[in-house]
Amino acid sequence: MGDRRFVILLLLLLAVLYPSSDFAQNGWIWFDSSPGRQRQQSQENQKPSAPAPRHNISGMWYANAVQAGGVLTMPNDGRPEHQPPYTPYGLQLYKSHKPLEGFDAVPPGQENDPRELCDPLGVPHVNHYQNRQTQIFQDDVKVVILYQYDNHWRNIWTDGRELPKVIDGGVQIGNETREQRFYGYSVGKWVDDTTLVAETVGTMPEDRVWLDATGRPLSDQVEVTETYHRVNYDTLEFSEMIDDPKIYTKPWATLDKLRMRLLDPRTDVMEFYCSPVERMRYNNLTDGPDPNKPANEKKK
Repeated sequence: MGDRRFVILLLLLLAVLYPSSDFAQNGWIWFDSSPGRQRQQSQENQKPSAPAPRHNISGMWYANAVQAGGVLTMPNDGRPEHQPPYTPYGLQLYKSHKPLEGFDAVPPGQENDPRELCDPLGVPHVNHYQNRQTQIFQDDVKVVILYQYDNHWRNIWTDGRELPKVIDGGVQIGNETREQRFYGYSVGKWVDDTTLVAETVGTMPEDRVWLDATGRPLSDQVEVTETYHRVNYDTLEFSEMIDDPKIYTKPWATLDKLRMRLLDPRTDVMEFYCSPVERMRYNNLTDGPDPNKPANEKKK
């Protein structure tokens, strides 16, 4: 958790020390998250945009979607209407999780979130944690998505190949059996001129990944459907649906038209890694948990 707080503090410090005019020197541009720049950007977004290009979602996109309280469509706030449709096993699994965020959060040092070990978030968790700057490239056969958090990337194949078949411990592709992967196996197709629908299977089992930072579970049986709709040249809407019959009684939407805006293509991305060393330094600065002591033992 320290990595997220460290970067947030650094971003705030940069915004104070360097006004927006200083963020473009010698061709270098960094994203300016200061309140003044965000108000200016909001006003600019009201201006008419050019039409969306055909079959093209490439660009540097920004969505201010930290999602510390859980997936945006159902925040983990204890309200009954925000309770996902768990199976008995799914609910049991959720109760075994000890997250640092959400309604059932535990004190630092008592968590069992795989993210705190700096394991990859995987799909779909990567869409629900620190979703800020995202770079999308594409060519004739694939869309490549680069995520700011941990600098991970994944392919969505658009060349007509079939989605692999999920089997125990992995996927079947033709006569081959392939391993499970944090970011799974993704294929996509254009359903109209401005909308790409991607499906992902073959992700990691429930002891390796969570759905979000509040402990909602996932299994390796999940199928993730992502919809990228380019509203106009400057705006991308991102939706997501998960279908995991092992954990949830029915499919449900985890993102609904999250708006992402196009940034200057020259914008450089600040590094945002899960670093055990930086997390330890952060805990030392803030009198957080000592990783060499039991969770219930206080620092002296």
